[in-house]
Amino acid sequence: MSTTAVVLALVGAFMVGFSAASVFLEARWVVEPLAQYGVPRAWWVWLGAAKAAGAVGLAAGVFVPAVGVAAAIGVAVYFAGAVVTVVRARAYAHVPFPVIYAAPAVVALALGFGG
Repeated sequence: MSTTAVVLALVGAFMVGFSAASVFLEARWVVEPLAQYGVPRAWWVWLGAAKAAGAVGLAAGVFVPAVGVAAAIGVAVYFAGAVVTVVRARAYAHVPFPVIYAAPAVVALALGFGG
């Protein structure tokens, strides 16, 4: 596993963890768009939990490679779903945000993170 992949996984863990905390703390810049996209408020805690699990999994993947691979795939799928949600809401200017959050995990996986 390359140093670059590990660093990217840890950066990704921090970013996704920050995103999870933002949902849990109901940061206005996160929850207002969620409401505008039509995401039910009842889902917010579950979405935050999924992000938190992804962050923990990316960090743990440094020590347990299989967990890192599963977490990186989960983070990629989660944020792909976020892109779909944003596009369905026709908020095209917001598409880069979930892509930016997914990028470190996806690139780390491509570089051999977990292998």
